[in-house]
Amino acid sequence: MMGDQPIYMPASEMVAAFSTRRLSPVEVAQAALDRIAEIQPTLNAFCVIDAEAAMSDARASEERYANGSPLGPVDGVPTTLKDLVLTRGWPTRRGSRTISEDGLWNQDGPATARLRESGAVLLGKTTTPEFAYKPVTVSPLTGTTRNPWNPALTPGGSSGGAGAATATGAGTLALGTDAGGSIRIPSSFCGVFGLKPSGGRVPMYPPTPLASLVGFGPMTRTVEDAARMLTVLARPDIRDVAALPFDEIAYHERLDADPKTWRIAFSPTMGYAQVDDEVATLVEEATRDFARMGARVETVDRVMDNPEPLMTKLRRGFTAYAFRNMVEDQFALMDPDLVADIRESRGASLNAHLDAEMERVALLKRMISFHEDYDFLVTPTLTVPPFSVDLERPENETRYSWTGLCIPFNLTRQPAASVPCGFTREGLPVGLQIVGPPRADLEVLQAARVLERARPWADATPDLRKWVAT
Repeated sequence: MMGDQPIYMPASEMVAAFSTRRLSPVEVAQAALDRIAEIQPTLNAFCVIDAEAAMSDARASEERYANGSPLGPVDGVPTTLKDLVLTRGWPTRRGSRTISEDGLWNQDGPATARLRESGAVLLGKTTTPEFAYKPVTVSPLTGTTRNPWNPALTPGGSSGGAGAATATGAGTLALGTDAGGSIRIPSSFCGVFGLKPSGGRVPMYPPTPLASLVGFGPMTRTVEDAARMLTVLARPDIRDVAALPFDEIAYHERLDADPKTWRIAFSPTMGYAQVDDEVATLVEEATRDFARMGARVETVDRVMDNPEPLMTKLRRGFTAYAFRNMVEDQFALMDPDLVADIRESRGASLNAHLDAEMERVALLKRMISFHEDYDFLVTPTLTVPPFSVDLERPENETRYSWTGLCIPFNLTRQPAASVPCGFTREGLPVGLQIVGPPRADLEVLQAARVLERARPWADATPDLRKWVAT
């Protein structure tokens, strides 16, 4: 319950309480660490927990508030980082036994640096599948991460640890990454809000072959908290020369908008997905809220052809390049499915890869034209509710078919968010996806905020009493 303070308090309220000294960053950090200790034995959401560093951050934040000099909109707020993000003092093993924890680890990536500069209290690193290559969170390094609504189910991936932690109050803000749905998938399955920003909105370093697909972004329990976090994450970093120009928007201060001016396309399947009946019903019911608030909502049956073959071609080329130096001794330490993908990718054609890049351009042109008629596209985030933690895909699905409504917007680099929109009869969360035109991050946040106000979800939290040992 939200009354279980302070760990479920939104960052916006938390910061206000810190400023008036009604609440201490130290108190909140300790409560978050206590919650991590509660959930970790069952959910396995963390691969690094650093209580000493977190409490040091919290004490420094408390002193700043006492002096009336907080560093920014997330000062003192408990925050987690996915184990793909460089972090000074902590190993970044990317879910892989091929990366040793012994190393200098003396550099923050841009996202970590911006959070640290803004006074966020860094609690630890959350789990990911090996090199984030799966849409569920299982790796040879850290094992299996579980869903907080029902630990027998998967939280999704690849930011599954972040989703599980955020849903349970083990951190207020979470940094995730998304190259094919990896923020939106666990946000849908864990009942939290997740935003994949426009490609290049959040600077990234070091470079990665997947850079043109990947977005770093927030996972939170409220839209305003995500906007507050994006305000920090979007600040420039000279190490990413391909980042978008800094727009200087304080996203969390500009969330109010009038839905009466909006034109929304609701596409139940985008023309190719097979969506579970219960998921489809919940998303359609939530979409009606936009119409009730004055938006013009039209059902569009077909938006594009299935993008999975295009993503498969791109992945083959990226995989061949990224793992070109891997050797047999390393393969013995790795996820067998990833090893199979690496082996299959070898010999990938450069021409085929560049042809796929041209297909991406054509898809983006199609979506730019689409958004001349519509401000937003609304779809289900996923085609299914959470499924067994023992499976890597739902029964009767291919590896990525159930995530196929997320994939296009990594190809086009459009901003896309997963918004909690309801619960199945079994009490499992379902997400609705809001997609905006290229670079329309603020507008996507505004639309998500409107839906949040129409059907508040933050009061609904997992009942830990069902599975936390007492």
